[in-house]
Amino acid sequence: MPSATALRIQIEHTLERRFPAALTPVPRTIRETTPTGVSEVDKLLEGGLPVGAISEVTGPESSGRTSLAISFLARTTEEGRVCAWVDADDAFDAESAAASGVSLNQLLWVRCGSAGKLPKGKPYARLDQAIRATDLLLQAGGFAALVLDLGSTSAEYGLRIPLATWFRFRQAADRTRCSLLVLSQAPLAQSSAAVVLECAPLCAKTRDETVLSGYSYEVRSGRQRFTPALATARKPPASTWSATGTWEREKRA
Repeated sequence: MPSATALRIQIEHTLERRFPAALTPVPRTIRETTPTGVSEVDKLLEGGLPVGAISEVTGPESSGRTSLAISFLARTTEEGRVCAWVDADDAFDAESAAASGVSLNQLLWVRCGSAGKLPKGKPYARLDQAIRATDLLLQAGGFAALVLDLGSTSAEYGLRIPLATWFRFRQAADRTRCSLLVLSQAPLAQSSAAVVLECAPLCAKTRDETVLSGYSYEVRSGRQRFTPALATARKPPASTWSATGTWEREKRA
């Protein structure tokens, strides 16, 4: 009776003639990445956020989403590259971003709904403006990174964004080599997202037990499209990182 090894070799030879690609290992796609400026997150992502793809940073308020995005933009604008921030709820703090190292001369800030009063009876007005602005900027090209900030938008509204819209964003980001970073309360882009990071607050740090000096967060890799299939069967890796308050950085400077 032939051994298991002999049977395996026989099957491989048979399939090799009939189906040449059946036993060919699927090559792992190597993507260009851009560091986020947070070493713990870069290690978790094996280099940083993918270039020319959609990355989602999800979580509740005060979970580190905005801090991570600002760190990413600070690193990118420091290299002289142009970025954009599409602010769906007019919540972006330019002064804090500048204090964190973002070069405002290299940043286009799109404030949705700030030019005038929004129409009554249209709860999606700001969201619609943000989606249209993002579409225009991606199609135009020239941006190294683009942040679509939907962090204050209800997940109920965000989940109603058509999948075709995310697919179009994915194609445009790949064509223009733009890193599209989506901040939201829950994953929205589904299969169009290359990376999904799940953020959660841990604790606030104090100095002398009276002054708030910073925060610590947990970040978990929810999904990475370019990770081997076997890796997704295990528990997703997680890491912790800390952000220093703007006032602390100014004091040290």
